[in-house]
Amino acid sequence: MTTLRYKLLADVPHPAYQTAGASGIDLCLSEDAQIWNGKTVIVGTGIAVEIPPGHEGHIRPRSSLSANGIVGHFGTIDSDYRGELRVVLTNIDQPGTNCYSSITLRKGDRIAQLVIAPVERVELVRVEQLSETARGERGFGHTGRR
Repeated sequence: MTTLRYKLLADVPHPAYQTAGASGIDLCLSEDAQIWNGKTVIVGTGIAVEIPPGHEGHIRPRSSLSANGIVGHFGTIDSDYRGELRVVLTNIDQPGTNCYSSITLRKGDRIAQLVIAPVERVELVRVEQLSETARGERGFGHTGRR
């Protein structure tokens, strides 16, 4: 089992898996945050981590927040970063209403998940041409379904 060392930077709940089958470690808000409709904020979690070499951290949204109009953005934490984990959140609730509405999150609320995953570094080789595939350069919507 890989070990993740962490340091508390604020009076927040310790990061933890909530169930035996959870893939993400819950991260909590380090202080109250008010997020106005249509706005994006960067909030602190009150923890720093020491991700083992050969691994990375993925910040992922919590589905319960997304279902209530607060979208957490994906992020990558490199193994050599030692600062506070911060999370980008956007309030997309109440579309079409005035921009003066907001959602308040409280210190200690679970706001994101941290998933630790192995990473393989690659050798970068510049070439003039890439190998051909059946898909080729067809990108978004290439299967005809969106």
